[in-house]
Amino acid sequence: MPIALLALAIAAFGIGTTEFVMMGLLPEVATDLQVSIPDAGGYISLYALGVVIGAPLLTMLGMRFKRKTLLLSMLVLFTAGNLCSAFAPTHDLLLGARFLAGLPHGVFFGIGAVVAASLVATDKRAQAISMMFIGLTVANIVGVPVGTLLGQALGWRWAFGLVAVIGVIALAAVAALVPDQPKPTDVSVRGELRAFRRPQVWLAFAVVVFGFAATFSFYSYIKPVLTDVTGYTPTAVTLLLALFGVGMTVGTAVGGRLADRAPMKTLYIFLGALAACLALFVVTSHSAALAPITVFLIGATGFAAIPSIQARILDQAKEAPALGSASIQSTFNIANSLGAYLGGVVIAAGLGLTAPSWVGALLAVVGLGFALVSGWLDRRPQRSEVLVSHRAVQSTKSIEVG
Repeated sequence: MPIALLALAIAAFGIGTTEFVMMGLLPEVATDLQVSIPDAGGYISLYALGVVIGAPLLTMLGMRFKRKTLLLSMLVLFTAGNLCSAFAPTHDLLLGARFLAGLPHGVFFGIGAVVAASLVATDKRAQAISMMFIGLTVANIVGVPVGTLLGQALGWRWAFGLVAVIGVIALAAVAALVPDQPKPTDVSVRGELRAFRRPQVWLAFAVVVFGFAATFSFYSYIKPVLTDVTGYTPTAVTLLLALFGVGMTVGTAVGGRLADRAPMKTLYIFLGALAACLALFVVTSHSAALAPITVFLIGATGFAAIPSIQARILDQAKEAPALGSASIQSTFNIANSLGAYLGGVVIAAGLGLTAPSWVGALLAVVGLGFALVSGWLDRRPQRSEVLVSHRAVQSTKSIEVG
């Protein structure tokens, strides 16, 4: 694999760290800025809002720039957003800084996926994309725990200062290692949006919204489940979250290899496996021995389908690969919010802390359903061609007999 993928992975590591580290530092930030925990939750929500808005908007604004230039610009914005977060003196300014830091997230992953795919042969695209996303998954193993511990020991601002340093390193790596990309030609907003007329593009978004909301429904409430139901200490839960990150990394790597061979089958298998693992966790969450194994499997199955869906959108939105790929990142954040919301609804309804896992299993099944519909639409033209060919043969035979 090209060394340029390492530069993209370093950037993904920094982005993943800043996205998730706030969850572990929320009490410290709330105490320091003298706001309630619910108000501090806005630091997470505003980052997600930045991703949802920034992905399509900044991609369209930068569509005439060289892709490498756009990647570098996003890393500058990312670094600036985290520096502003580190030095924000008030609650409102930190909200603004988190929104700013979220803006380049979707654009970088969207353009990065297009660049990664362009660096390798067609039959290795999904593997190349998975190599970049491994940086995001490793962030959950190393970056988030280290950032959380640093923030708890020295103050939460140091964690975002560290992320800003990672941003500078990523900026230098992308500048040095990623080759220059040709400037897009004949691009327009109308042309980019034309690809979104295809049902397959919207089906890909539906798979993400429901299929990946399944994982986030489980992950959003994993801490209270592991402490109150399984009986682990908060320190042990930190290690189990790292185990979830290991599962994400393994799943992304394996999913990338399988997606290059059979992308739709890979999507079917892992969405089905995710549904099964989430349903299984309702039982294994009561066992200190089995719960960690299931946590690992949910991380692996939940992220193994990402290379498939990313490669899928590149195929289905050929006229707008950058906008389509970036929009997938917005969709991931919608999935995050949907999963967390639905998980919270069933807990508030008194169905118990393990109820979000049932919700996740059902969401994964719905995502699988959309994937099956998408695959059926792929096969339908082939069936039509076979039918036409068969009729042509029959007509020829009739003429010969006559």
